[in-house]
Amino acid sequence: MSSHQSAQTMKPATAAKKLGVYLEATPAEFREGVVSRSELSALQAEPPQWLLDLRASGPHPRPVVAEKLGISIAGLARGGVTEPLTTEQIDALKDENPEWLQKERATQSEVRKENVRVKKLHAEQAEKRAQQS
Repeated sequence: MSSHQSAQTMKPATAAKKLGVYLEATPAEFREGVVSRSELSALQAEPPQWLLDLRASGPHPRPVVAEKLGISIAGLARGGVTEPLTTEQIDALKDENPEWLQKERATQSEVRKENVRVKKLHAEQAEKRAQQS
């Protein structure tokens, strides 16, 4: 066994996902290399201009698009949105507020309400179990 410890690295796709950016829009040097955990931490702590620009204007990956629209990733697919969108395109969709988006937002709202109900129910059941022991 050697005492030398190598830095953990990740693929650019993993790093982009952790940073919340669309990989194909990142600089070539980011896409072509590997990213260490310390490099990822540095990017998160002090983002370079390219990262700030991507986060502000996009193009954004589907999870970010879904979050900005207040719907699920599956809802994006049902609405026919399969490509990354820029902030401008997302804002235009919000302004247009098509029927599919209204429906997906309502569905997402119901899902959130149900998750709260289930979480509360589980907490009550756990409390009852704790009282019985």
